[in-house]
Amino acid sequence: MTAFKPRVFSGVQPTGNLHLGNYLGAVSRWVPIQDQMESIFCVVDLHAITAGFPDAGKLASATREVTAAYIAAGIDPKKSIIFNQSQVREHAELAWIFNCVARIGWMNRMTQFKDKAGKNKENASLGLLAYPSLMAADILAYKATHVPVGDDQKQHLELTRDIAQKFNNDFAARIKELDVGVPNPTPSPELPEDLFFPVTEPMIAGPATRIMSLRDGTKKMSKSDPSDLSRINLTDDAEAISRKIKKAKTDPEALPSEVDGLKDRPEADNLVGIYAALSGQSKQDVLGEFGGQQFSAFKPALSDLAVEKLSPMTDEMRRLMADASEIDAILKTGAEKASAIAEPVLKDVRKIIGFLDVR
Repeated sequence: MTAFKPRVFSGVQPTGNLHLGNYLGAVSRWVPIQDQMESIFCVVDLHAITAGFPDAGKLASATREVTAAYIAAGIDPKKSIIFNQSQVREHAELAWIFNCVARIGWMNRMTQFKDKAGKNKENASLGLLAYPSLMAADILAYKATHVPVGDDQKQHLELTRDIAQKFNNDFAARIKELDVGVPNPTPSPELPEDLFFPVTEPMIAGPATRIMSLRDGTKKMSKSDPSDLSRINLTDDAEAISRKIKKAKTDPEALPSEVDGLKDRPEADNLVGIYAALSGQSKQDVLGEFGGQQFSAFKPALSDLAVEKLSPMTDEMRRLMADASEIDAILKTGAEKASAIAEPVLKDVRKIIGFLDVR
């Protein structure tokens, strides 16, 4: 038996236009990872129906659009596996098994469910409540050892770790008997000698992982915000990008010369963070250049930078979206590669649990 193979898994929901927050907070940070370890990047369309069923045509189009964004941002289908979740049935099967491993109390503590369900949680779908269990299946169907996460997903990854630990403990004897685990490098009372699922590690991204609304610096940039001025969509042209940055909410003070000066100035902090992320600099570097200047001088510079960085990606997305067959071929090949990894994992899971298989 050998150690778990280093492997990363992550994904984005196809629920409306991808925006600058998705790109800077997630997709752009995946690009260098694909040169470090085996990488699987999924369009999580099963997650997209947890809050309701979108129009079928829109869901298919949004799935292709997210795929196009992955590729345009630099995710290489020759280096990474790119596919949409619903094409690999092991996700749904393992999610059901994990529904029976996880505890209701664990799910009730998930803050994202409380936020999304709001005061009407009795009418929320069971899928929305079980969302973290499906996320655990997404990761563990591939025995992924690492997951890039932002602040909003850290709690879900912790639950993935809890599910993996409980499965490893509950079936420790069976895992050892079937010889389907790997040696635990640090055995403890919490974890058995052999592990079937890895205890997945988070890959915490650096600065500017949380891009906020252009209209309210205290709220995360979101696809669901009713105001299109609150976000820069990856499909926006140069004119739209410039207009939205020009209209972005600010305060009357000049930019500070030190990062501490951004405290209690959420809109200023957000715009400086966006500039830093797009330019590959620190916030302090940005303030070293623009400190003391008014937003009337900073916003045009930010607009020029955003257009320079995003326009080539937008053009490539449009090229890909104009030929759905190219995207579909990439997704088909990716699903085949993903299935080749997940099928043996689920075969072992069925044996461990004791499901009868007479095929």
